[in-house]
Amino acid sequence: MDTGSIQATDFMFTAQDLQLITRKGLTVENIESQLQSFEKGFPPLDIIEPAVPGNGIVCLDREEQDELAGMYEQWNGSRIKFVPASGAASRMFKDLFEARELLVKDRHIRLSEHVEEFFDRLKEFAFYPTLSLMEGFDPQDRVGILNLLLDKDGLNYSFLPKGLIPFHKYPFAARTPFEEHLVEAALSSVQPDRTVRVHYTVSEEHMHLFEELWNNVGKRYEERFGVRFVITFSTQSPATDTVAADMDNLPFRRNDGSLVFRPGGHGALLENLNTLKEDMVIIRNIDNVVPESLLEPIIHWRKVMAGYLLRCRRQVYTYINELKQGAEALRLKEMAVFLEKTFGLTHPSVEEEEFRSYLFSRLSRPVRVCGMVPVTGEPGGGPFRVRDKDGGVSLQILESVQLQGKRYESTHFNPVDIVCSFKAYDGTTYKLPDFRDDDTGFISFKSLEGRELKALELPGLWNGGMSRWNTAFVEVPICTFNPVKTVMDLLRKEHNN
Repeated sequence: MDTGSIQATDFMFTAQDLQLITRKGLTVENIESQLQSFEKGFPPLDIIEPAVPGNGIVCLDREEQDELAGMYEQWNGSRIKFVPASGAASRMFKDLFEARELLVKDRHIRLSEHVEEFFDRLKEFAFYPTLSLMEGFDPQDRVGILNLLLDKDGLNYSFLPKGLIPFHKYPFAARTPFEEHLVEAALSSVQPDRTVRVHYTVSEEHMHLFEELWNNVGKRYEERFGVRFVITFSTQSPATDTVAADMDNLPFRRNDGSLVFRPGGHGALLENLNTLKEDMVIIRNIDNVVPESLLEPIIHWRKVMAGYLLRCRRQVYTYINELKQGAEALRLKEMAVFLEKTFGLTHPSVEEEEFRSYLFSRLSRPVRVCGMVPVTGEPGGGPFRVRDKDGGVSLQILESVQLQGKRYESTHFNPVDIVCSFKAYDGTTYKLPDFRDDDTGFISFKSLEGRELKALELPGLWNGGMSRWNTAFVEVPICTFNPVKTVMDLLRKEHNN
């Protein structure tokens, strides 16, 4: 193949560029579209107001909770838990990396309060028994402890994903988040035939480690709960990578002249989600887990949210069938009210026949029920009412970067606890990319080889990636949200009981 430059509209691509683009499953048109996004940017959202209880967020009393949980428990449809699990643990240990640099210069230096607490309470961590038995462990050698914890000659936690780090202590062995999700699924999403389906998205380099852990512990958990697990894994497709740009919005190239591609963010996992065929999908982040003894409220609310989804979906199917049979005008008004009350929608002004078509389109969408917890200062996307391009208003989860620097008096935020369905009324499965808003991507600034670059992230999985879904927000208690963002979070009572 000719190694010279090849013209592709406004950009010059070499034969090596084209080989790389093809190898990733992309096209020149994809790359040009991404570069145009750097040039144009993304339009600001028309944010109306935060969703709050009584105006976008549903608060359920105990009687309603029990009714909905019972509805789910009686349901015999297929279900699967979807766990994004590719996140690296390196960010968990950021403070420890910085502390090690300081200790190398001065082994007697007084470290930050958090790091001093780490060493003072080292024995309380679930990984301590393994760490303490390693060759060369010296409880007085803080640099040595950090080397054993972080480096490849030790536990190698700087390389591992969060899902494989021991989080919780038990009498006979520690448990990783991977295992805690198995337990939670066994207690909340077992099917009538006693199978439990869990799908983990992992990085390719860690796939064999997850498979090895599953092969080692799977039988134990199946016997413990009397179930059969169906565990599947997937990795983020290279076709979801995005090209990096320089400050002139041209393709960023390394010093050797090669193009730079970056992962498209968690929005790229929409393609992984799109492969699932079950009637119900439960989404929960890998680091949002608790020990088994604290699972009761989490299981309860999972069932409540699932029951709420089933009730919404049943009514949606009923209305779609009525529309197909020529529902009368009075019934159309009832459908509009249902969409307003259930999914927080307001509707554009259109004539009756056009309105009938609009209702059919609006009902024929994936459905998601999102748990919302009261604001506590934890980072996370928030629930908002946003004006759509057709003039109507819908419920959306927005990240802080989408707020354009504005401050809102929000009462709740999204802990990424979602129960959803993308089964259409006729039993087919919706194609999820059809319901993504491509105008809600992100541009961030990074550096490589001493030069600034622009990175493009796809519309977030539960943000723009689900923008055109029918969305319901349900208030859930803060005890259902227990993320581990730093190693010190493992010392909280929710993880260290």
